[in-house]
Amino acid sequence: MARALAGDATARRGDKESIQKKSASNISSPLYTLLGAFRDSVLRSDSLMRRIIPALAILFILILAVFRTGDLASEFSETRNAAQTTLSLMATVVATRLNTEEEILPERGYRTTLKRLLADSLPPGATSNARLFLVADQAGTIVASAPARPALESRPITDLLAPSQPLTVFGARAGVLSVPVDLGGIDGAEQVLATVHHLDGQLGMVAVLQPESAIYSNWRDDLSANVTLFVGTSLVLLAVVYGFFSQATRAEHADDMYAATRARIDTALTHGRCGLFDWDLSRGRMFWSSSLYELLGREPKDDILSFADVSDITHPDDIDLLGLAEHLLESGETLVDETFRMRHADGSWIWLRARGEIQSEPGRAEPHLIGICIDITEQHQLAEQSRMADLRLRDAIETISEAFVLWNAKNELVICNSNYQSLHSLPNSAVKSGTPYKDVMAAASNSEVAPQPVTVTQRGGAPEGSYEAQLEDGRWLQISERRTKDGGFVSVGTDITALKKHEEKLMDSEKRLKATVTDLQKSRKTLEVQARQLVDLADKYQEEKTNAEAANKAKSEFLANISHELRTPLNAIIGFSDIMTQEMFGPIGTDRYSDYCKDIYSSGTYLLNVINDILDMSKIEAGRMSIETEIVNAAASAADAGRIVTGAATEKNITVTADVSEDAHVHADKRALKQILLNLLANAVKFTPDNGTVALKARPRGDKLRFEVTDTGIGISERDIERLAQPFVQVENQFTKTHQGSGLGLAIARSLVELHGGKLTIESEVKKGTTVSFTLPLADEQQNG
Repeated sequence: MARALAGDATARRGDKESIQKKSASNISSPLYTLLGAFRDSVLRSDSLMRRIIPALAILFILILAVFRTGDLASEFSETRNAAQTTLSLMATVVATRLNTEEEILPERGYRTTLKRLLADSLPPGATSNARLFLVADQAGTIVASAPARPALESRPITDLLAPSQPLTVFGARAGVLSVPVDLGGIDGAEQVLATVHHLDGQLGMVAVLQPESAIYSNWRDDLSANVTLFVGTSLVLLAVVYGFFSQATRAEHADDMYAATRARIDTALTHGRCGLFDWDLSRGRMFWSSSLYELLGREPKDDILSFADVSDITHPDDIDLLGLAEHLLESGETLVDETFRMRHADGSWIWLRARGEIQSEPGRAEPHLIGICIDITEQHQLAEQSRMADLRLRDAIETISEAFVLWNAKNELVICNSNYQSLHSLPNSAVKSGTPYKDVMAAASNSEVAPQPVTVTQRGGAPEGSYEAQLEDGRWLQISERRTKDGGFVSVGTDITALKKHEEKLMDSEKRLKATVTDLQKSRKTLEVQARQLVDLADKYQEEKTNAEAANKAKSEFLANISHELRTPLNAIIGFSDIMTQEMFGPIGTDRYSDYCKDIYSSGTYLLNVINDILDMSKIEAGRMSIETEIVNAAASAADAGRIVTGAATEKNITVTADVSEDAHVHADKRALKQILLNLLANAVKFTPDNGTVALKARPRGDKLRFEVTDTGIGISERDIERLAQPFVQVENQFTKTHQGSGLGLAIARSLVELHGGKLTIESEVKKGTTVSFTLPLADEQQNG
């Protein structure tokens, strides 16, 4: 017994290990291929065979009928020839024997002697089968018969034979003829075979007759048997053909019904997003319905799938098909309900739920897992979305400041937040889903509401289902309750203790307010007059504001126009003074004139710069200043601005430094960036005492480049920083002013920075220095390349 169990365990392990190998070998075996080809050939020729087999059966019946007819005709001819030969031979034998007898005299006893001689002359069995021997004398009268026929004796033989054939036809060696003869039977004349032989001597002739009915009796029996057998065989064969045709018709109709039913089932399965499968667990082979192929976006086919084919498109993290097969074979379980993913033809994963039962066909030991696969991708996604929505809902409920609770139609707890739990001091065991309302309230240490009627009040103007309640600890709640569609209700409680206290204070102050109502009524008229005055003032303010805006616009246009008008003569003044200073057309003569020319040139240049600043500021205020950003090298712009202020800095012995990386690039308008840096450096140099320093730095800050201009100048007080960047604003007034300028440098720089989307920042300390900074977007080095 132990040896048998060990052998069985070894065989079972071998079956487990060979599942995958069998699946491939069974599919690729020549016999399976041959059977498949034969099956396909039979299916293709089935319709043709249904039409050919009935025709072959009818043809077989016709051939059999022709063959048996010919055979029976041949037997009939042979029977007739044999009868004719027999009659002829017997007639010859009798005639020979009678001729050898001595002369027979016509005496008394003549007929008796002749009968005896005739009987002795007959061969053995000559009278069998209804043969009749007649002897006639020379006058043609029948004198003897064997077997004896007294009714025929003494009759002329011509009465028997002559009516149909002249007697002369029967010669001495005449053949056997078929003639109608009346032998005195009940049916009258009948057809017989007759032969006549003439005798020598006193006797005339001997005739031998045999009815054809007796001759052909055996043939007719064979004919009846053959006809009966043929008719029976034909009827049986026709019945078989009819049954085959009927069965074929029913089979064809059944095939049509099967095809239509299968098409309907496949359509229903396809629209139902499901498919059928049949898994041979012992061999590893699997059959899929066409709807299951279409479910996975694959071409339907009637081939059997191997275990490896199915395992390759199954997600390994969801299910182990080999382990499932081993478990089913070992445990004996029959029901399967698994959820897993399979790869779609487009590469995506489809969630399937497989439900099936193991069945064994009668007479076969191989178990088959037969079931259905349902596409649950949408349900899985909806479940995941529902889970996420539930988490979001719980988070939302938890984050609200009010106490929230939801009860179902059975007054059982569905969900509540921590505020509700802490409000009633509920333990964790009491806030589980499904806990009845009475149990929750019984576990609450702060659940009972004070019983006095004044405790629960319906607030004026509150919606239906909203009320105020006072708890035992003295706190007040604003409770809003609404019924849900399923019969439950949701309750939201807001702590309004502070509001109630505030209401009490309001009640106290209401009396004081009533006292002031009279005074307010008296002053109402005064307020109405003041209101009308305010309306008039507002209208005047709007009018003055419009006028101011128009004046500001006119001012900007005037400045722009006057700047254009002043630039033309200034350019001439600057040009001519420069020519005179350079003495291009000869010496001036007096050195004082040369100094005057230099003063004229410097004053004109200063005035032109002021006008340019005014013109730029006017464009900015009028909104006509536009920038075109590009990738600009920050170091190059800084170097250009530094060279321009170098002259002014050298005169005051001010050191100007620029610390900007050569590979620093920004998105900016090149001219605007240069003007920003130039204005900031020029201001720094202007307000820095002799022997001071001015530093320009640029450092990356995230995706920005931060520019900083730092000086060691006079500094700016905190109260002046806010208004310093306004147009035409200077910290020094006309009485304390020590530096020239229009007051537009910082304003223009700030406006240009804001056009780039940045912001200008000023940090300063009096008598220590100032730092002006702004940022611009960094440019990618690859774009620059």
